[in-house]
Amino acid sequence: MVTGANSGIGLEAAVGLARAGSTVYLACRNPERAEEACRRCQERVPGSDVKVLRLDLGDLESVRDAARRFLDLGVRLDVLVNNAGVMAVGSSRTADGFETHLGVNHLGHFALTGLLLPALLAPGDRPARVVTVTSLLARMGASRATDFYGKKPYRRWLYYGASKLDNLRFALELDRRARAGGRPLISVSAHPGDSSSDLLANGPLAEAPRWLRSLVEGGHQLYAQPADMGAGPLLFAASHPEVAGGACYGPDGPLQLRGNPRRVRTPGAATDGVAAARLWEQSVEATGVAYPALSPRTVA
Repeated sequence: MVTGANSGIGLEAAVGLARAGSTVYLACRNPERAEEACRRCQERVPGSDVKVLRLDLGDLESVRDAARRFLDLGVRLDVLVNNAGVMAVGSSRTADGFETHLGVNHLGHFALTGLLLPALLAPGDRPARVVTVTSLLARMGASRATDFYGKKPYRRWLYYGASKLDNLRFALELDRRARAGGRPLISVSAHPGDSSSDLLANGPLAEAPRWLRSLVEGGHQLYAQPADMGAGPLLFAASHPEVAGGACYGPDGPLQLRGNPRRVRTPGAATDGVAAARLWEQSVEATGVAYPALSPRTVA
């Protein structure tokens, strides 16, 4: 399952998984765009088994409904790619009152992963994997991390960075708890470097004049790597046999902006185990999703 698979690196990740022979679920908010993405996948990978799952990460009721519909299928989930997200949007709230970046990018995925845990932990030949997509900008998010209700002064890039830092902390904490309980689950993070996507158009450029959007997007295309390259670290994390739980994967080029996938250093702020455990408890309280199948940890 790939969230936000209707375009960009999410679509490319879905195509890559379909090419490897997987049945792929495109978990997307917009049904029309998801159906179009499904057709594009099937055109690029003839004979592939690609399906659409309606999911709005900004609405916990939609998350619960999507998870319920998937679990009703009675199939094991081998790989969950938590890819969907928003970037540097204007000040707004999700259906549940959360600041949009933290509500969609982190809390929506936290709830989805927990609700899908029965399918992820179902018997299989090898441990299931959860790949949570982060960003190089996670380093700038410490001042807004866990501020789920947006109580601090609104700075769109700080809240975006905070959501990506929370993604990293979640991925690490999920792996810690799975290992502590001896559960067959590998949790990792991955980032695409600087890649072509719809995030600029739907985020910081959404309210800009058409000429400015065209200028900035055109300039970005000159140096950003294509979406299929950006999806490389996600696919590597989802499928490579030597992937290590708790690791982060990104491009191997200068500043991790572009290149082939490799293991990269996790930012120091994300490795704080106390902060990660606290984030986990706060996320459980905010979403009502408690992960009973995993071992608890005490916050110091």
